[in-house]
Amino acid sequence: MTTDAKSSPRERLLEAAATLTYRDGVSIGVDALCKAAGVSKRSMYQLFESKDELLAASLEERAATYVATLLPATDDNRPPRERIMHVFEQLESQAGASDFQGCRYLAVQIELKDQSHPASRVAHRVKGNLTGFFRAEAEQGGASDPDLLARQLILVFDGASARAGIKADTTTGLIAPTVTTLLDAVGMR
Repeated sequence: MTTDAKSSPRERLLEAAATLTYRDGVSIGVDALCKAAGVSKRSMYQLFESKDELLAASLEERAATYVATLLPATDDNRPPRERIMHVFEQLESQAGASDFQGCRYLAVQIELKDQSHPASRVAHRVKGNLTGFFRAEAEQGGASDPDLLARQLILVFDGASARAGIKADTTTGLIAPTVTTLLDAVGMR
């Protein structure tokens, strides 16, 4: 991993945490994070209370970009059904990248298992917001049970992301028909 010498130590640590934890998991050591960032451990602990706080801050920093790449613009005027499909089209596009290892927010929750961990709290909120998007669109689109549909959609999203991330399956031609079936079943427009 290369770091930009002009970026601040904080920015380099956040970038190192994002890159290394996505590639290697949250168990990556502080020494490896500091080495990749070109920052001393002392500096890291001056900037962040702990590695856990660094990981949470790294996830938080990427949340807006994550959402922006997945969700349609709020003013795009497409019907709710198309807005939901947009999310899955984005997932399919991302899943096709050779370096795709699944949803980083889901991975953190699975790896940590501790819902009170600072990074788990960030990941839980981000995933909850995605579920909330699905629920709001389902309500707008006249789904018979918006809450159930939102839960089903996040299940498909996370399952497709995980399977593509571990290279167990390709999402091409699989996600859209699955989501279409769910949307049809609840009368989404």
